[in-house]
Amino acid sequence: MLLFDWIVGVLTGAVVLAALARRIGAPFPAFLALGGVGIAFLPGVPNLTLDPGLALALFLAPVLLDAGYDTSLRDLLRCWRPIAGLALGAVAATTLAVAVVAKVLVPDMPLAAAIVLGAIVAPPDAVAALSVLAPGTAQAMPLPHRLITILRGESLLNDASALLIYRLGVAAAVTGHVEPSEVAPTFLVGVLGSLVVGPLLALVSLRLIRWFDDAASTIVLQFVAAFGIWIAAEKLELSGVLTVVSYAITVSRFSPGQTAPRARILSYAVWDTAIFVLNVLAFVLIGNQIGPILERLRDDHAVSHNLFAGLVVLTVILVRIAWVLPASGLRGIGFEAAAEAAPKPKGLGLGAGFAVSWAGMRGLVTVAAALALPEGFPHRDLLVFTAFCTVLGTLVLQGLTLRPLIARLRLEDTDPVGHEVGWGRAQAYQAALDRLKQDESQAAAALRREFALALKQAAAHEAGHAPEALPADEARRKAVSAARDRILALRREGRIGDDAYYVLEEEFDWAELDVTPRAER
Repeated sequence: MLLFDWIVGVLTGAVVLAALARRIGAPFPAFLALGGVGIAFLPGVPNLTLDPGLALALFLAPVLLDAGYDTSLRDLLRCWRPIAGLALGAVAATTLAVAVVAKVLVPDMPLAAAIVLGAIVAPPDAVAALSVLAPGTAQAMPLPHRLITILRGESLLNDASALLIYRLGVAAAVTGHVEPSEVAPTFLVGVLGSLVVGPLLALVSLRLIRWFDDAASTIVLQFVAAFGIWIAAEKLELSGVLTVVSYAITVSRFSPGQTAPRARILSYAVWDTAIFVLNVLAFVLIGNQIGPILERLRDDHAVSHNLFAGLVVLTVILVRIAWVLPASGLRGIGFEAAAEAAPKPKGLGLGAGFAVSWAGMRGLVTVAAALALPEGFPHRDLLVFTAFCTVLGTLVLQGLTLRPLIARLRLEDTDPVGHEVGWGRAQAYQAALDRLKQDESQAAAALRREFALALKQAAAHEAGHAPEALPADEARRKAVSAARDRILALRREGRIGDDAYYVLEEEFDWAELDVTPRAER
């Protein structure tokens, strides 16, 4: 019962922290990390343990599938140079620098363990940065769409490169050796095999899901796919990250025409909730370990663990800045703001480069990799403590200052997504109008007039953008609101029962959602 009470309390606290983070425009993971610090020093906290072998699959598989589904392959290909530079070059440079610092400060630390530490803290988490910058937060700051694409792409692919180094380092530390001649073939087989297996599994799963048309079964199968694909990839010695991401991108390309709208909308809500709970659980578990780790580290007088962790955090931040800023002005490699419209893109300059370099907060991947270290791993306590300090330090230092930094840089965005949405909506309205031309009913005539008026507004727009709402949507919202008030009154008067009320309520919920602009939902 104590454990259950504690879980309820933790989830309640996490909801409060999330609301506070949204209100002040701070990254929610920063508040989770601070909450983890508090958990470490709370008396009577239940001792929660997690099999290290489950940590990566539990925390990363669903997060990567969710992120991969929302990723634009077209935009990734347009930004492949800076993404590759960050996902490969920056990760390698950070891993090497951290490993050197670790060996200098703790000479008896095996080189493999030092490299593992570097791989753990190397990959940034774009979710933390975009939680501040993306629309929807109370004080969100605009960021050029290209930079958002770069941060998302980096977050997807740097996990693969960092975890490959991590896996090789753990194997070397546990077995005592890894043949250098085996590294390149392992890397190539892991990458190429993952990029083949992921899409193939996606095509198979899309055929299987056709047999299930209810939302609950569809959503459960999505989670089964996330965990099952990760486990299969690990057993085949492929990259779990690349396999899941390539699977998700393939599914996102072919599933929209097969998934029922109801299942899709419910799925988004369930996945958002699941990712939220997984983030909470990860920080709770690592916070639960920090207290005992600090007790054991007090007996180690060779080097101050606080100094060690602090220097690693500083190294992580400085290496990213040193990697990004020199490339920020290079043609075709830098962080261009409007490459979509420019045949020969130029670097945006130091402003955008510094924004990207300062958006390198560490998050869930670092926490999961630290939790996945096997028991008895050399200097495990110090590595887990340092990983947590890196997450906490970058989230607090960079996360809480990122919004004012972006505001001061005054980066401009041409809003390519908004332009495509407005133009695409006009094309969709025209297709709808064409379909209705052969229907002579009065209802079709009313719809034709509405779509024709919307297309007239699009024709008057300089870029051909159609309005977000159809002309009669405001009237529909008023009508739905009146209908909702009436059925609520009938329920209170006892003239309709709860079962009938819930059926009608769902109908009007969907009707209201259909005529509510996305920004107001």
